[in-house]
Amino acid sequence: MRFGLDEDQAAIFEMAAGFAAEHIAPHALEWDEQKTFPVATLRAAAALGMAGISVREDVGGSGLSRVDAALIFEALSQGCPTVAAFLSIHNLSSWIIDTFADEAQRTRFLPALTRMDRIASYCLTEAGSGSDAAAMRTRAVRDGDHYIIDGEKQFISGAGASDLYLCFARTGGDGAKGVSAIVVEKDTPGLSFGANERKMGWNAQPTRAVRFDGVRVPVDNRIGAEGDGFRFAMAGLDGGRLNIAACALGGAQSALDRTIAYMGDRRAFGRRLSDLQALQFRVADMATDLEVARAFLRHAAAALDAKAPEATKLCAMAKRHVTDAAFRVANDALQLHGGYGYLAEYGIEKIVRDLRVHQILEGTNEIMRVIIARALLGGR
Repeated sequence: MRFGLDEDQAAIFEMAAGFAAEHIAPHALEWDEQKTFPVATLRAAAALGMAGISVREDVGGSGLSRVDAALIFEALSQGCPTVAAFLSIHNLSSWIIDTFADEAQRTRFLPALTRMDRIASYCLTEAGSGSDAAAMRTRAVRDGDHYIIDGEKQFISGAGASDLYLCFARTGGDGAKGVSAIVVEKDTPGLSFGANERKMGWNAQPTRAVRFDGVRVPVDNRIGAEGDGFRFAMAGLDGGRLNIAACALGGAQSALDRTIAYMGDRRAFGRRLSDLQALQFRVADMATDLEVARAFLRHAAAALDAKAPEATKLCAMAKRHVTDAAFRVANDALQLHGGYGYLAEYGIEKIVRDLRVHQILEGTNEIMRVIIARALLGGR
């Protein structure tokens, strides 16, 4: 397992960090306040290979590893976790198409996705089936060489702005084996979107319901065989959980870096905050927590790259541990800023708001514990 970075990995991290510092960080507060979805910036990231990180190179992808992806998303999130997290979701959709689609579908969809000429959304969650995703009610009924889709997806990042919607819908009976994966294009009649949700954080990407009302889609848009969709969705979430954890880690690192700088400047009781031992201990614990999270995240990513039998368990562990630790660190950073941490202009309260949802999406951290426990105790 790699506990340090080789030259190529260090270069990948520095490239992504440099892009974040130049193109994302200076605008993050404005995008959050104005609820701006920075499509041009996302396409600039795509030009550097960050929209198809783990997609094969023959269709424009970068062909990089899960460890590389974790480095990229950690670095990008130091500029803004929200923007980086949307790019993660786009990558998740592209990876599923690259991995499970046939060659004609890969050629049809992926070159535009890796350039981000077209943007993708991942449509799994429904209002009545969040953690229990296999209980979804959205249905696709076969009608000759088409499916007719009816239903509604909830909490969909990019909805209304994205061009492709990777939709998981029921084509068979109840349970996971009745679910298929179908690509729906934006202008398809019957496809519509709810209002942009008012959220605690993640304001620089739209979140809407996606509604299917008699949406007619060619069977050629189905990825894989009927009934394989849920397996594809879960396989994609292993990598998605690592990426979302990496986004939390990068945001928390930014909060810590800002706190260290603030403590060197701020004075209280005639001394700099950085000279007060109680606060030194607090910062030491925050930095240690992030280093532990970083090491474990890369360990889990290496296991997924190696297709290790325990990879799904480790991805769940990493998602749970890293997002919990990152939120604690960001929250502590706000506390150490005192009243200034509560002001928008310092950027700390935005990070706290953004990172809170990382403990919920891609499977709540309670569900991560279920996955871990089943891996440890199943069959006993």
